Parts: sequence; C-alpha cells; structure tokens
Amino acid sequence: MSISEGLVAWPTDLVARYQSLGYWNGKTLWEHLWAAAQKFGDKEALTDGDTRLTFNELVDLSDRLAENLLEREYGSGDCVVVQLPNCWEFVVLLFACVKIGVIPIMALPGHRKNEISYFVEHSGAKAIVVADEIRGFDHQAMAYDVAKGSPSVHDIFVVGKTDVPGSVDLRQLISVPPTSKETRRLIDAVAPDSQEVALFLLSGGTTGLPKLIPRSHDDYGYNFRQAAKVSGCDESTVYLVSLPASHNFPLACPGLLGTLYSGGRVVMARSPEPEQCLSLIAKERVTLAAVVPAVAQRWLDAKVDNPNYDLSSLELIQVGGARMAPELARKVRPILGCTLQQVFGMAEGLLNFTDLDAPTDVVCDTQGKPMSPGDEIRIVDDDDLPVNEGEMGQLLTRGPYTLQGYYRAPEHNARSFTADGWYRTGDVVRWHPSGNLVVEGRTKDLINRAGEKISAEELENLIYHLPSVAQVAAIALPDKRFGERTCAVVVMREGCRPLSLDEICTVFDSIGVAKYKYPDQLEILDALPSTNVGKIDKALLRRQFS
Repeated sequence: MSISEGLVAWPTDLVARYQSLGYWNGKTLWEHLWAAAQKFGDKEALTDGDTRLTFNELVDLSDRLAENLLEREYGSGDCVVVQLPNCWEFVVLLFACVKIGVIPIMALPGHRKNEISYFVEHSGAKAIVVADEIRGFDHQAMAYDVAKGSPSVHDIFVVGKTDVPGSVDLRQLISVPPTSKETRRLIDAVAPDSQEVALFLLSGGTTGLPKLIPRSHDDYGYNFRQAAKVSGCDESTVYLVSLPASHNFPLACPGLLGTLYSGGRVVMARSPEPEQCLSLIAKERVTLAAVVPAVAQRWLDAKVDNPNYDLSSLELIQVGGARMAPELARKVRPILGCTLQQVFGMAEGLLNFTDLDAPTDVVCDTQGKPMSPGDEIRIVDDDDLPVNEGEMGQLLTRGPYTLQGYYRAPEHNARSFTADGWYRTGDVVRWHPSGNLVVEGRTKDLINRAGEKISAEELENLIYHLPSVAQVAAIALPDKRFGERTCAVVVMREGCRPLSLDEICTVFDSIGVAKYKYPDQLEILDALPSTNVGKIDKALLRRQFS
C-alpha cells in the first residue's frame, strides 16, 4: 500500500505560514544530525555502557546501515516496526531509516503480539526489529509468530543472538566497511523531502489499540529544536534516557534528538530503576533527565534512603506523562538538588513547559505553557464554546508540530478534530493566572498508569475473551506508586464461579497483551451501576473502590 493514501495532508496555507515563520526549515532529521557532526565531530555523542560513539562515528554507522537497507531493497515509504530497548543500535537504526525514507513505527518494549500484529497489519510493515529478549521475554520468537500471519513482513532484524534461522543480525549490518563516496551519493539520492513522514509515534489508545501518529521531518524537527531551547540544552548537556526511547518524551522533548541537535551527549539506561539511574547520573555526570511522576517518586525515595548518591551534576529533571502531585513536586529541589521542569504534552504534538526560572508555586502547581508562539489554544465547553477565563474546559489545539490526522483512521479523525482542524486533546484544563495550564483530568476513558496510557475500552474488550464474564468496566483508581492503577469490575455469567486476577492474566498472556495493561485489581459485583441514561456509572465505581 502507498503510505500517502492514509495520511491527512497539511493545509497549504499552514505550510506556507510555518515555513515563512521559520518553524519549518526544510531539513530532514538526518540533516540535523549531519549538521551537528560537522560542528562537533569527534565529541562524544552517545554513551551506552562500554559503547561510546562520537558524532562522526554515529553518522558513519548510520550510513553503513542505510547502505545495507538499500541493498535489501528498503526505501521510501517502507514501514518497519521497531521494538528495541534503550541501546545505541536504536539510535543508529533511527537515523539510518530517516536518511533513506524508511519509516520506523515506534513500538514499546512492553508491547506483545496483540499490539505488534496490529502495527504490522495497519501499516503493511516490511520488517520487525527486535531485541533477542528483554527481561526474560523472547521477542525474537514473538516477531516470528507475528510474521507467520503477515504477508507483508520480509525480515526479522534482531539485536542480540539470532537463534532462529532466517533472522538478520542488525549489528552485522551496521558493522560493514565504511561507505564509499559512490554509496554516499546513492544514499543522498534517495533522501526524503522534509514534508514527508519521518516516523510513526503511537497514541495513548483511547478507543482500542494505539493509533499511528505521522510526524514529518519538518514538524518533528521543530518539535525537538524548540523543546531544546526552552529546556536550556546546549553542547554541555548530558541527557539520561531512562524512559523507553521510543516514547515521544525521551525521544524529542527535547529527548535524545534535541540533545544531539544541540551538541550534547546522550546516555542510555536500560530502565528507570533508581539504583541504575542514580548511579549513572553520578558516573556520567548527567545534567538532564526526564521521568514520569511514579519514577520521580522512586528516585526521591532512593535518594532519601541512600544520601551518598552523588547527584551534584544534575541540573534539571523534567517530569511529564501524567500530572505530578504538588506535594511531590515540592520535594524535588530539597532532595535531588536540581530544578524541576513540568512538561505536559502528547505524541500528537502540543508541548507545554514550565519556565526554568518560574516561581516555585508555578513550577509545582501548573503543567507549563505552550512552548511555541505558533501553538494555538482553545479551552471550550461541551458545545465547543469558549469557557470563561480561569474556568475548566476541554483543550483544543493546533500548531506547527500538532498532527492533522491519525494514519488510516478516518472515523477516529472525524471525532478527534473540529471541522476547522483543531485537535481535540481529550484533556480538561484551565489557565492559571501565571499564563500556564493546569491539567484537571481527561474527557476520554483513559487510564494513565505510570505514564502509560491504557484504553478502558480496549481492556474491557480483552476481558470479554473470558466466557464467564457477563459485564466488565475498567476504571482508573488513584495509586501512590503508579499515579493510577487499573481496576476491572466484573459481573459473572449466571452459574459461573467468581473469576480470579490470575485467570485474567493467564488469558492476557495467551493473547499476547502488553504487561502494563494487565489489571492491577479485580472486583466482582452482582450488577454494574448505571446512570440515568443507562450508561455504566464509572464515577460511582471509582468512588466505591478508591
């Protein structure tokens, strides 16, 4: 299938405006790396354990891989599902793909067959890129299981042991001899246009499986350049990637892309566990890290328990992915000794940051202000009419890095966008007197568990795989560790014994559902309460079980 058939085009007037204002500069993601390499050359760019790559080496390795992908007949518009842990190979692969127009779909390490199969089917992906295993799970075997049911998949690329016949060793493709000038010209000849799709991010999935979010070179380049600016990134920045690198937050807010663009150094951590990350901060003299509130809480606890962690290099910690409790925010500077920057945003576009020099009450009580002068904001009621100043309402937005539509999702797009092109974020917000936004909740039925967005509808549909279930309601409950935990409230079919949480998890495992979507809590009722119009009263259930 042609990738263009499922895309919603940017209006020509907006394209012209964003170009004239300099938001879109006509450069691809690869050209941003190339420019940084021209300036910073032999400066260290990427640290992953014992592997240390300079800017020049990162460019060279990406060129080598791009050449091999071309030889294997990968090119413009081909999609590949990328499911890798935080590793140097992820960065090399990303830049190799965007240089030749191959489009990576940014799957998360926690996704399983259920999600990966959907990404492949929806995009017609030509390859799946996986680690051999992550935390004891065999991703290589899963990829082959997915490929059996997909005629579009030609290759399984593996980082690690290639035990299955036919697997392609990604590291071997990266380690071919340096490219020749002729090869360099060939690669340059197939370079994509800056308005083409660079990569697909994933939505939070409010109505089923995640939607694919097309991000162009122009809009995503502006995303990380502007985020780097408001975060104070420069060549002295040492950025710790502790959240999954395929997430928008650690990828480009400013993330690893904004750090490399600025000439800084990126340090990869395999997980956000405090013991690993706080040790890395000390060892690598990290200056900037990004976490979700649940991880921030664990880092704070770890530092209190072990005051000997040397965090003297840490200048700034960004917290996003979910609203941070003000009482937790107020602990950051006294315990970690660094500035807190709250970040409220979405993979679909709009990003908000608190100012680096903002007063304590603004930093702790708000979620930031739009990072770009090109960001447009409306806060409206249920009839799309503006609310009064300071009142809560639904957040609508559009701007130079906010999508025009999800990929191949016309029905969803009709619900997610106004007739004049404003994106319905699903967030309920209000303006703070400081000019920052305060996030008050969600209009969509979404569970935000440690920064991972889980569709209540998807979870309910999965639980209905159990034949003993007559009715189910998935709800979010407050949780000290995760921010929100997932609770499944179930009504059993007549004559069936009560279900156990272990039974649900066993079925989810057999289906191949991401672990973070497993229910944390199960409640059995004789009947689900309903509202006056006959809908399940989830508000009542939340009050009952909180």
